[in-house]
Amino acid sequence: MNETKEVKDILAEKDEKEKMSPARRRELIKTLIIIFLAIMLVLTFFSNTIMNRSLAEISTESVGSGKLIERIRQTGYVESNQSYEVMIDGNRTIEKIHVKSGQEVKKGDVLFTVNTVSNEALDAAEEALETAKLSYEKNLLKVEPADYTKDNQKIRNLRNELNDLINKRDAAKANEGNVAAAKEAYRNNSAELKKLENEAAKLSSTIRCIDMDDYMEADVELAGDLTSLCAAWNSAETAYQAAREAFEKAESDNAERAKAEMEAKEAERNTAKDTYDQSKKSVRDGLASRMSEANNRIDELKAAIDEYNSENGSEKSESYDTLAESVKAKQNELEEAIIDLDKTKKTDSKTSQSEALDLQAEKKALDKLQEKYDKLKTESESTEIKSKYDGVVSSINVKLDDKATEGVAAAVIDIISEGFTVTLDGLDAEKVKKVKVGSEADITNSYGSDITAVLKEIKNSSAGARKKMLIYTISGEVNSGDRLDLSVPCGSGTYDAIIPRSALCGPATEPYVLMVSSKNTPLGNRYYAEKVSVNVEAEDEISYAVSGGLNRGDYVITAASKLVEPGDQVRMKDK
Repeated sequence: MNETKEVKDILAEKDEKEKMSPARRRELIKTLIIIFLAIMLVLTFFSNTIMNRSLAEISTESVGSGKLIERIRQTGYVESNQSYEVMIDGNRTIEKIHVKSGQEVKKGDVLFTVNTVSNEALDAAEEALETAKLSYEKNLLKVEPADYTKDNQKIRNLRNELNDLINKRDAAKANEGNVAAAKEAYRNNSAELKKLENEAAKLSSTIRCIDMDDYMEADVELAGDLTSLCAAWNSAETAYQAAREAFEKAESDNAERAKAEMEAKEAERNTAKDTYDQSKKSVRDGLASRMSEANNRIDELKAAIDEYNSENGSEKSESYDTLAESVKAKQNELEEAIIDLDKTKKTDSKTSQSEALDLQAEKKALDKLQEKYDKLKTESESTEIKSKYDGVVSSINVKLDDKATEGVAAAVIDIISEGFTVTLDGLDAEKVKKVKVGSEADITNSYGSDITAVLKEIKNSSAGARKKMLIYTISGEVNSGDRLDLSVPCGSGTYDAIIPRSALCGPATEPYVLMVSSKNTPLGNRYYAEKVSVNVEAEDEISYAVSGGLNRGDYVITAASKLVEPGDQVRMKDK
């Protein structure tokens, strides 16, 4: 049965009154309060996680104690106590170099062969001689004896032979440019070969260091980050072994914590090892590829050099000088034939007589020019430059075909009997106080060589009042300019607080560390970075021994995901 309009209005009014009743409103308010409290509970529960995500994540290490050996490590270069400079007079060209850098020589040994550079007088004499030769050759060819068939045929044959020789001589003269170009290419190939062989040696040495996981002799640029990654792996390995020993010695109530620490260090060790191995493979593959390319190019250069030596090792064709002599001999023969024919003629025309006289006068002038040129050329013959002392060639400052410069040494020879030294400058005066004259330094890059370094003298450094200079006498197989990596022991000591080098902050005048402190809160432990001023007592390659407000077992920050200031709240890296 359908409801009437009046009934519907009454029912709607009744529903509206029920909705607006006090009981209904209280129910609604109670529901809203429950929802608000639920939201606040959720925000409170996750606030710690949200806050931690915004904090700097840190890595820490505990402060240790024990023995630390302090050393001064610095690179020095071998210098000769006495050397002499090999000087060559100016206006000389280096024709041959008989020695190489590092070679031992005796007094009187030949060092260089030099030639006088072509001067203006020699050039002018050569030009005048060539002009006179050409004129004489042309005039000689113009003389034509008549009515003497046999003699004329002989003269014609001699002329043809002379023409052939002249053409060959001129061709040889023109080919001198090609010879010079081949020689220039040979010098360029030799220089590139030496450079590539040096590069291949560096690549080979670095690959060998990578394979041995020992980067002492590796080229820093080629090795890249491998040195630091290898050190990080070794450090992680040491930390893991220490944690493992601590676990094995831990009492039952501390075993679980020691085990967790050991497992954490093992994970860090594995991560460092994987990172190092991946980088090691990538770098080594790249170096091996460069090594292969360098070796291929070296083979090409050696082949080109061998080809040049093969082509120029013996005379493949007659030289210009030989052909010039042949032309001269043939000219003389032709001249004699013409003159002999003229002498046999009973009736010679005035023209023929004049030509013969002109040829004779021209021949005399040509002979005088030849004598002048030969004399100048003899004066420019090669000269040998010899060593004045026994010694070792420390440097060669010229190349083949270079022109010697007045006052500039062509080579420097170290006098072996006077000995060698290495100077270490700019050293900390406080550390140097622990070093004594007569003590011996270790040489860390002299593998297989019997080299010793004994402290000869301690001097003030020009680098500052708090700096010193150590001068070492070097004995053994060394040459001037050799690089020596010296490790100078400064004594050892036992210290109560030893920290990693990465934990030290601040300038050298005000060093400090950031120590981790904790506070208990209803939501768990909060960690803070606390600044602790320290004094550096000693150091080695990986650690500092310090004094101040640190105690053994305290945790110091060694790395952070972002900048940490004293007082900042931080979060510990997940182990």
